[in-house]
Amino acid sequence: MAAASMRTVRLSSRDVPALGQGTWYLGEDPGRRREEVAALRLGLDLGMSIVDTAEMYGDGASEELVGEAIAGRRAEVFLVSKVLPDHADRRGVAAACEASLRRLRTDILDLYLLHWRGRHPLQETLAGFTELMAAGKIRTWGVSNLDAGEMAELAAVPGGSAVAVDQVLYNLTRRGIEWDLLPWCRRNRAGVMAYSPVEQGRLLRSAPLRAVADGLGATPAQVALAWVLEQGVAAIPRSGRPEHVRENRAAVDLRLPPDALAALDAAFPPPRGPVPLEVL
Repeated sequence: MAAASMRTVRLSSRDVPALGQGTWYLGEDPGRRREEVAALRLGLDLGMSIVDTAEMYGDGASEELVGEAIAGRRAEVFLVSKVLPDHADRRGVAAACEASLRRLRTDILDLYLLHWRGRHPLQETLAGFTELMAAGKIRTWGVSNLDAGEMAELAAVPGGSAVAVDQVLYNLTRRGIEWDLLPWCRRNRAGVMAYSPVEQGRLLRSAPLRAVADGLGATPAQVALAWVLEQGVAAIPRSGRPEHVRENRAAVDLRLPPDALAALDAAFPPPRGPVPLEVL
């Protein structure tokens, strides 16, 4: 399938493919390394150019795996990593980024995220991000696991309104962000990136989802991913197996008709009021 057919989302001032690749838990089993590298490279072949990782994943092992997988193909990748909250003061951000860059075998990140809110003031984290941008170490910055109130707080910090993305848990069973966070991000032109878009596989056992998938001649994973993409949200499913990467990629070409969307809404209702931000 040609990358040209890929749906895109706007992150900062750049359009990127809406379906990418997550790497949580990848790189931790040496016996699976070759297959996981092959899966990531296949994803790039298929246009899934967002590759998301973090210093936390496997204590850097996932970043090292990504570095191997994208060697010689860096220009094809929209590369995302995250800094741990304990490292997110002004100096700590710089040191953590340098370590991530070494593991990833690159000299720049396309997007650098605060992994979740910690003890350091947002002003400190933002100062670190700003210096990294000035030094050419990152192209843009964002956050992960911040709720609507925290996003508003961030936007009130000088320079905070430039936040490019909030990466959060979002899928058919975790729709709370639709009440406040997703509208806030749309109003303020901040992208939303969904991690665990199939609920780490648990969603795929849902009978209503399977019924919709059967009616469309698709798999439950494809329907779950297509639904996230229909919301204008980027999705970064993790897959360490090439066959699953191919299955995921087919979700981009799946359009959900009104009756399928209605059935999914009935089985997985949208929120009727504020819901605390959910995390995994």
